[in-house]
Amino acid sequence: MPESVRALVERFQPPVSVRSYGQVFTDTTEFMNIGYGDVIALGGKHYLVLGDESERRFGMEDPKFWVKRCIEMECGKYRILKLEFQETFDQHIGPLTITCHRSATKEARILRLTAGDPRFMQGVGLRDSGGNLVRVLERVAGRRLDLNVEDVHADHREYFHDIFPGILERFIAACRAIHLLHQNGETHGDIRRDHLYVDHKTGDYCWIDFDYGYDSVENPFGLDLFGLGNILAFISGKGVHTIQDVDAGGLDITEADCALFFRHRVVNLRKLFPYVPEDLNRVLMHYSAGSEIFYETVPELLADLEPCLTTLRRA
Repeated sequence: MPESVRALVERFQPPVSVRSYGQVFTDTTEFMNIGYGDVIALGGKHYLVLGDESERRFGMEDPKFWVKRCIEMECGKYRILKLEFQETFDQHIGPLTITCHRSATKEARILRLTAGDPRFMQGVGLRDSGGNLVRVLERVAGRRLDLNVEDVHADHREYFHDIFPGILERFIAACRAIHLLHQNGETHGDIRRDHLYVDHKTGDYCWIDFDYGYDSVENPFGLDLFGLGNILAFISGKGVHTIQDVDAGGLDITEADCALFFRHRVVNLRKLFPYVPEDLNRVLMHYSAGSEIFYETVPELLADLEPCLTTLRRA
């Protein structure tokens, strides 16, 4: 290995021995060949690879071989490097099938747009020697929102009255952040509850992962809006409630009470929890299979959702 890189490894003494040091990569095209102990040289900095990132969904680990956990050896700080991965695939959202693709260029644009804004993950896009657009990301000092909600040790009534108003206030701020993207002609593209993090220090919410783009969608902001609705139903219900879950209770739940895209998920929460205010339930029902009117912009959603926060605080 080059002596200068060896000196960096020895200086910061990361959790990998110098003896296990691999290659220095300036071209990340063959990202499957880059692994533990290798170094990525990029933009005048050196990133020691500790492993691949993975995403946990539906109880399964989904490895992301193009996303590397690293240490920036010039400063010793943790970084995530998203290497360029050209992929086109069909995403299934309920009954819809939408062709989407990963776009490093789109994500780099959003990183530039939101630089310094704590509502979004921070980072920069840099070209490697092979022309690949690598996103060098700072670690979000927080935890997924959905895990925080699931870990609340309270029944739904206590959660809804004592904890949920604070969560809703921060969620509204996160919606405004998405509106900023839309105002600039951008979309998040993959709004899910595991892509919204809670900052450990401030409690504020931070969006991650902006690299999804769609080939043809009638309303380019529509999928972001439905993603926000899914998160709203989750935080309002303290989890996902399905027809199968509530059938045993003998409740009169129909398809019209369930989500438009996920017909097994109940969004008419007043049928499950009668103390949910009507104004909040009306917002949720805009995302139901029985609705004829759907939100097309974030301001439309917030015009109905913000008064709900006042209602909750008066309760």
